[in-house]
Amino acid sequence: GTPTMGGILILGAILVSNFLWADITNLYILICVFVTLWLGITGFIDDYAKQLKKRSKGLGIRAKLFSQVILGLLVGAFLFLNPRVSTQLDMPFLKHLQFELGIFYILLVTLVICGSSNAVNLTDGLDGLAIGIVVMVALSFSVLSYIAGHIKFSQYLFIPYIEGAGELAIFCASILGAGLGFLWYNCYPASIFMGDVGSLPLGGALATVAILIKKELLLVIVGGIFVAEAISVILQVGSYRMRKKRIFKIAPLHHHLQFIGWQECKVIVRFWIIAALLALLTIITLKIR
Repeated sequence: GTPTMGGILILGAILVSNFLWADITNLYILICVFVTLWLGITGFIDDYAKQLKKRSKGLGIRAKLFSQVILGLLVGAFLFLNPRVSTQLDMPFLKHLQFELGIFYILLVTLVICGSSNAVNLTDGLDGLAIGIVVMVALSFSVLSYIAGHIKFSQYLFIPYIEGAGELAIFCASILGAGLGFLWYNCYPASIFMGDVGSLPLGGALATVAILIKKELLLVIVGGIFVAEAISVILQVGSYRMRKKRIFKIAPLHHHLQFIGWQECKVIVRFWIIAALLALLTIITLKIR
């Protein structure tokens, strides 16, 4: 009986906040808004099919993945053809090590957007779990975006200076604020669920920010919980198809921990603690360089 599709409220808060405080002519803001809306519509169609049309599988895995791949290819191709955007892959912890990806940059963008949006979607299985971690990731990327767009700070910390990227700090702050507002009602026991209309665009939005500020690999660190959840599903499905045996009692990982006796609140809070430590580690990487 708990209402779902609360992600509409999150997206509304994000879009209104950016309209009021961000430079809506900024290219990076426009790209992030485009990705958020695209995945928001995809998630809305999926939730609509599940809740109102009573289709248990909703839009379907293949249809959702197709939408994400098309989005990733569009964004990747646009960035690749934009002379202002570097196609180099920046390495965390190392000052001068970068890899030129060329045309493969499009594939990287597609992989990051698809992987992140699905990982957040898989993590959204316990009250407040996914949105609490999203808030921490958004806080980290807000700091990183501001530094990447500040010529003096970026030079001092030996990270690529990206003109106009500072505006993404506002976009990330809007995710932070909207997430906190939603968490008030989504914490255990939840009064509302976000649904795919919230989890898919939030994951895609964070991935897009990571791409635009050249912190694609740091997304793996700061979103370590999301990565672990996604890997647990991949391993479970792969193991069952190849060996007819399961690695976990049930996937994703948070349900496995519940199955072996952890209380829901304990899983949520401990995952939040790990996410907070990973967010702190991500910011520390600036100085380690």
